[in-house]
Amino acid sequence: MNDHILRKQFLAHVAQTSPSPMLVEVARAEGSFFYTPEGKRYYDLVAGVSVSNVGHANPEVVRAVQEQAARYMHVMVYGELIETPQVTYAARLAERLPKPLESVYFVNSGAEAVEGALKLAKRFTRRTEVISMRRAYHGSTHGAMSLMGAPEGEEWKNAFRPLLPDFRAIEFNDFAQLERITRRTACVVAEPVQGEAGVRTPASGYLEALRRRCDEVGALLVFDEIQTGMGRTGELFASLKYGVTPDIMCLAKAFGGGMPLGAFVARHEIMDTLQANPVLGHITTFGGHPVCCAAGLAAFEYLLAHRVVEGVERKGALYEELFADHPAVREIRRSGLLLAVELGDSAKLYRIMELFKEAGILSDWFLYCDTAFRISPPLTISEEEVRESAAIIRGCLDRL
Repeated sequence: MNDHILRKQFLAHVAQTSPSPMLVEVARAEGSFFYTPEGKRYYDLVAGVSVSNVGHANPEVVRAVQEQAARYMHVMVYGELIETPQVTYAARLAERLPKPLESVYFVNSGAEAVEGALKLAKRFTRRTEVISMRRAYHGSTHGAMSLMGAPEGEEWKNAFRPLLPDFRAIEFNDFAQLERITRRTACVVAEPVQGEAGVRTPASGYLEALRRRCDEVGALLVFDEIQTGMGRTGELFASLKYGVTPDIMCLAKAFGGGMPLGAFVARHEIMDTLQANPVLGHITTFGGHPVCCAAGLAAFEYLLAHRVVEGVERKGALYEELFADHPAVREIRRSGLLLAVELGDSAKLYRIMELFKEAGILSDWFLYCDTAFRISPPLTISEEEVRESAAIIRGCLDRL
């Protein structure tokens, strides 16, 4: 199709999320790159927001999708039939998750995983209050949006009120505010590393203190590992990296190997409450789609077999080293291969995005931090590619 016609149809018929989309056409993608129809190469340093952890067009994932699609796709709503990709993936996941997380409820997306976790926490505790963190992002559905920490989240929430009642926000890394978690609290939802806040890592002892406070008052601790899971922080799950196990874990993004898949995971004592009073306490038609589970399982096995996660910290540290001395860089915040490169000025950030587009770099900024750009490439990126992409970025920084 003519590029001009395709662009017009994109703007006319594909619902837009902003008035100024990037408008770069993707012809194909492979490894750490995607290419336009004209052959221009872009370094993908967003990876679909930490989705494409095993690289674009990973042959093992592609093969799994093709083979499963030829066997069967959708047969029946989730939870009724025994389907090999679901069962195998859940079992393999349970082997690697921190104990006692062992019961996996597959859904379609991260927002749906969060919604399921909220329902599960309320059902198990029979409480109504939910506490989240300021500058948190957990999705755009009504329940997930209710978790967007006040007051920063009002920019996105206010137009859609009323949202869910009895939601409170506390400051991430503020030990004193943990006292606001009480015996009214059903759950506390937190990212082990805050993503859209601009990569904010936990203060020493904070997650442990959060875990203790939840235990003291009988509240459930929910970790949103949608962005941090599947190796992004240098461990398979950030809860393993920071040594704190939640009661419920939410997964998505890289969990599907590039296909739409999410899950919330808990111990049986908690998860089994969705089976009765009422029966079908949570239900989904396409959650755990066999093709998506096959893709996710193949990506998961690839991470393990090729020991991909073991190289994440080294590559993240290399990026940090290559940028740290540039005069335009104010700060680098990092956990594994999730980096925020702070420029300290939103005008500079918007300008660097233009320069990146010209130079063949795909990056973006953060929902609550428009002064830093994101680096979260496929975890399979090579050290040579880290150095080359960093050199291109330094060239752009020189032009600021």
